[in-house]
Amino acid sequence: MDYEKIVEIVKSAKKFVLSDNLSHEVKMKGEADFVTGVDLSISEYLKEKLHDLAPGIGFMSEEEEPGKLAPRRWILDPIDGTTNLVYDYRMSSISLGLCDNGKSVFGVVYNPYTDETFTAVRGEGAFLNCKKITVNDRAPHDSIIEFGAGSTRKHEADEAFAIAKEVFLHCLDLRRICSSALAICFIAAGRMNGYFEKVIKPWDYAAASVILEEAGGHLCDWTGAPLPFDRPSGIIAASPQTYDYLKSVLVK
Repeated sequence: MDYEKIVEIVKSAKKFVLSDNLSHEVKMKGEADFVTGVDLSISEYLKEKLHDLAPGIGFMSEEEEPGKLAPRRWILDPIDGTTNLVYDYRMSSISLGLCDNGKSVFGVVYNPYTDETFTAVRGEGAFLNCKKITVNDRAPHDSIIEFGAGSTRKHEADEAFAIAKEVFLHCLDLRRICSSALAICFIAAGRMNGYFEKVIKPWDYAAASVILEEAGGHLCDWTGAPLPFDRPSGIIAASPQTYDYLKSVLVK
C-alpha cells in the first residue's frame, strides 16, 4: 500500500474545505448535528479516489448509509468538527483510517487550516508533517485534558459535566476543541494529555487511534476494553499516567 499517496489524496481535499459555497450548504441531521456540502463532497471525492487506488478495500464514512462492513475497510470522517466548520472556528480535520480485521493499521488526520498532517502506519511510529512525535507523559495534576459533552446528547449534560468537574479538580485544566481526531492527535504530539467522551463513532477515532498508539499513548472504551471499529463507543485516550488516572475515574 502506497500510504504516501493516500496522504496526498487526503490533503488534496483541502479545496472543498476552503470553498465558501460548500461550507454554506448546511443541513441539520438532528439537534446540534450539522452536515455541509463540504462533508458530502469530500466523502464522495475520497471514496472514488480510494476505490481507484485500492478497489478491494471496503469503505465506511459518516456520510454513507451503513451496509455490510468489509473486514478490511477505510473509515472516513470527511469533516471531524463540522460545527466548527460551520462557525468558521478553524478547528476541523479530514480523518481517514484503515481498519484490518478489527485493528487500525494506518491513519491520517489533516487540518486544512493549519496544513498540519498527522500520520502513522502501525509499527512505524507517528509523525506530524513528517517529523516523529511522541506523547508528553505528564502527571495528571499537570495535564491538560479534552472532554466531550456530546452536543447531540444534552439530556446527559448533568452526568457529563459532573465527570468533567471531577477531572478538572485533579488536572491542570480542561479543553473543548470539539474535534475528536485532532484532540487525540494533540495528545500524540504532546500538546495535551488526555481525552474522554461517553459516546463517539468509529470514524471519530479510527485514524487518530493508531497515531496515538504509535506515539506512546493508550486508548480504551469506558469498560477498559479495546475500542471497537463497527459501532459507537465511549473513549479514553491519553498519555500513560493520565490514562491510568482517567481509567480510575471512568471505568467502573
